[in-house]
Amino acid sequence: MKLKGTMVMELTDVNTSEVETITEENMVTNAVNNILGLNPMGVFYAATGEYDDAVLWNGSLLPICPNMIGGILLFSNALAENADNIYAVSDNLPVAYASNNVSSTSNTARGSLNLTESKALDNGYKFVWEFTPSQGNGTIAAVALTSALGGQNGYGSLVGDASAFLLLKAADIGGMAKARQMVPFEAVEVDFENNLLYSITAADSSVTVRKIRIPIFTIGLNEKLDDSTYRVLEEHTVTTETFHFLGDYTSYGEFMDGKDGYWYGFSNEGNSSGSATMVWVKISKEDYSFTEGQWTLSNAKLMDVGNRDGNTTYPERVVKCCVRSGFLYVPAYNKQGIYKINLANFSDVTLISFGFTSKWKPLCESGSCEVYMTLIGDLIVAGDFQVTADDTVIHTQGSARLNDAATPLFQYKHFLLGWGGSYGNEYRNMYLLTPYLASVNNLSSAVVKTVDKTMKITYTLT
Repeated sequence: MKLKGTMVMELTDVNTSEVETITEENMVTNAVNNILGLNPMGVFYAATGEYDDAVLWNGSLLPICPNMIGGILLFSNALAENADNIYAVSDNLPVAYASNNVSSTSNTARGSLNLTESKALDNGYKFVWEFTPSQGNGTIAAVALTSALGGQNGYGSLVGDASAFLLLKAADIGGMAKARQMVPFEAVEVDFENNLLYSITAADSSVTVRKIRIPIFTIGLNEKLDDSTYRVLEEHTVTTETFHFLGDYTSYGEFMDGKDGYWYGFSNEGNSSGSATMVWVKISKEDYSFTEGQWTLSNAKLMDVGNRDGNTTYPERVVKCCVRSGFLYVPAYNKQGIYKINLANFSDVTLISFGFTSKWKPLCESGSCEVYMTLIGDLIVAGDFQVTADDTVIHTQGSARLNDAATPLFQYKHFLLGWGGSYGNEYRNMYLLTPYLASVNNLSSAVVKTVDKTMKITYTLT
C-alpha cells in the first residue's frame, strides 16, 4: 500500500489573532504494511482454540482510517526519516497527541479530533485535530500519524496507560502438562527471525539453559500453533558454586537477557534496612561458559528481583527487575525509587528517586504470575512509572494492561510476545504496541506551542 500525506499546521495567537501556518509533506513508514503483512505465530489465525481471546479487526484495526491510522503524535525532536523507523526512542517521547475522537480527559497533552471537518475522501481520509491553549504545549519539531489507540495517551500518562497495548491473541495453552508449560514460562529471550526461544531455570547448585524451536514465521510438517509441539533443540547445564536462588519457602531469583551476548541471573531477598546481598551469574550465549559471584550493595534497600516456583500445581513466576544497557534496575524497598546497578562494577549504584510512592502494581492483574517491569525498546515500563534511557522517571496511571503475565515482553517490530498464567489458566499472549509511527513528518524548523496559542492540524492522507 502506497500512501501520501500532507499536513497543514495552524498556530493562532489568541491575543492578536495572528496565524502561523506550516505546510509539510511526510514520508510513510512500513507500520501499516507490517501489521497487514506479518503474522507471527499465526496470531491472526483461529488456530489454537475457538474460545481464545482474539482481536476483532473491524472497529479495532479496520477501516485503516480512522483506526489503524487514527491518531497523531507530536515530538520535540526530529525523527529519523526511515521507512523502518516505526517507534520513537525514549529520549524523544511524544509531547502531545490526539486520537480519533474528542478528548474528555484532563490530560493536557491530548487534543481532540474535529468530528465535523474530519471525513473520508474518495481516495483517502482528511483528519483535523485541534488543541486548545492549555493543550499540547511545548516544542514541536516532528509529527507522525499513529493508531487511534496510540493517540490516546502515547506510552502512558496519569490519565491512562492501557491504550499502548492492544491484545491481539490470548492463546489458551492450559492443556499442556505443567512441566512443558514451565519451559516457556521461564523464557528469557526470543529470536523471532530464527524461530527460537531460550529458557533458563535454576536448581540448588546448577543453571540449565534450553534452546527451543517454536514456529514463529516458519512451521514444520509436524508442528501446531498451540505450543504443544515446541522442541528442545539443546540443553546445557552449568554447575555453580556461589549462585543459587536464595530463600527457603520461596525461591527468589530472576534471569535476564543482557542483549550483550550474555544472559544474567540474579538472586536476593528484599531488605528494608542495611545493605543488600545479591548473588549473580553471567552465562555466555556462545559457549555457555560462565562467571559468578556475590555483591554487597552498601546501604541499598532493594526489593527482591523476582521469584518462581515450578513445584506447585501451576507454574509460577514473578518478575520485578529489568536489565538495560549494562545495568540492572531493581525497585527500592520503600517503593519511592529504583536502583540502577552497573553489571560491570557493582560499586556503581545509583538510586533514582520517583518523586512519589509507587502503588507497585503489576502490569497484569495480581495472581500466581506477575510482571512488574519490562523493557520495550529502550523504555522501561512498569506499573505506574516509566524510566527513559536517560533515567527520567515518568509517572503514569498504573492500570492493568496485560493479560496474565509471567515473562517479560519480547518485541518484534509492532508485536509484543509473552507467556503467563494465574492459578491454572495459562496463555501465550501477543500484543500490538499501538503508539507506532505510521508516517514521519519533520518540520523545516521547530515551532513552540504556548498557552497563548491554539493549534489546528489538518492532515490529508491519500
